[in-house]
Amino acid sequence: MNPTIVSLKGVGKSFSSADGAPRTVLDNVDFTLREREIVALLGQSGSGKSTLLRIMAGLVMADRGDVLYRGQPLFGPARGISMVFQSFALFPWLTVQQNVEIGLEAQGVPAAEREERAEKVIDLIGLSGFEGALPRELSGGMRQRVGIARALVVDPDVLLMDEAFSALDVLTGERLRDDILELWEEEQISTKAILVVSHNIQEAIMMADRVLIFASDPGRVRYEMRVDLPRPRDADSQEVRYLVDEIYAVMTAGRVRTGRTTEELEPMRLDARLPDADIGLMEGLLERLMEDPFLGHADLPQLGDETELTDEELLPAAEALELLEFAMLARGDVSVTDLGKRYVAAENDERQTMFAKQLLKRVPLAAHIQHSLSQEPARELKEEHFLDMLRETLDKEEAERVLNVAIGWGRHGEVYSYNYNTGMIQLPEPDEVHEH
Repeated sequence: MNPTIVSLKGVGKSFSSADGAPRTVLDNVDFTLREREIVALLGQSGSGKSTLLRIMAGLVMADRGDVLYRGQPLFGPARGISMVFQSFALFPWLTVQQNVEIGLEAQGVPAAEREERAEKVIDLIGLSGFEGALPRELSGGMRQRVGIARALVVDPDVLLMDEAFSALDVLTGERLRDDILELWEEEQISTKAILVVSHNIQEAIMMADRVLIFASDPGRVRYEMRVDLPRPRDADSQEVRYLVDEIYAVMTAGRVRTGRTTEELEPMRLDARLPDADIGLMEGLLERLMEDPFLGHADLPQLGDETELTDEELLPAAEALELLEFAMLARGDVSVTDLGKRYVAAENDERQTMFAKQLLKRVPLAAHIQHSLSQEPARELKEEHFLDMLRETLDKEEAERVLNVAIGWGRHGEVYSYNYNTGMIQLPEPDEVHEH
């Protein structure tokens, strides 16, 4: 067995909520990263994947458990660990060469050696000729190559990639991913292990030796899959498609076997992380599912291929349809329910009524908003009223996202309205709304 580089044992992390109470983001995470392996992390937004990466990089301290790098406790940034961010995180006033050299400069590397090492990795990552360019002169794919070159130039043991390809178009992301894998396979880089956070199931299967699926609230590893296929891998091969199907099945299962235990989805709470699904996309999926060749039932990866939707678009939409009882998810397949079939066949007014009924029945936050508004003489409340409640258990950004989803869904069903100028959520006048 290859030597261990990074080891996490019983790691937990909490942040303070708006009211000062601790909010557990990670709980009892066990994880080992070994030499000559690539590991991918999959999970919903807010499941703590990025926090885990920052703990491994020494940028954030764990509250509980042990974090070891090469067998020694990690108490701060490790020189042997580099991180690539989704947002590129380049200094806009520095050239490509200067951006790549910045980490070496921080380490006190002499200028001549900095220049030589930066030029070598710039050439390796496919940016020769752009050393003097500023970030604004580069495409998104080239800017991310600069971010990767900056991470590689310090010869890290471990490369952490946090959604490194997700801001790029599909072809650019695939090309960059393949280039990284080629450098890895041919050992042209000194990196001994790579950990990739991704939303893309196929990307994880194409890259990784192991795929870990994270559960949310709090974040923890709930499933691990080994990928014993030689690289480079064929995305259209039966073996890859089978593994993609298996991951879809796990990520859409209400009941997941994790070794000796069975984990069930909890009933939806008031502060549940609603899937970030566009209503037009949800309706479009339902309609497409009722057409040939699906006729009410589809394999999710096949549906993704047919509709050209990314996993980040498809999975939340499918989860939202299941939440509202318009579809069922099982073993990586989606089936339209009888209610969903009636919804597709209905006219717009009837669809709106059905949507509102299911929203109030299945989403406690929407029902709470409607009830709270009905108790107010003015039939309206500031959005801050509901954000304060959500911030007791969710961070600021996630609370805003969840409330925005609930507002969007409620407006669609005419359960309540929202004034973007004032931030007020309002009940419609009785004569303005259909009977629900």
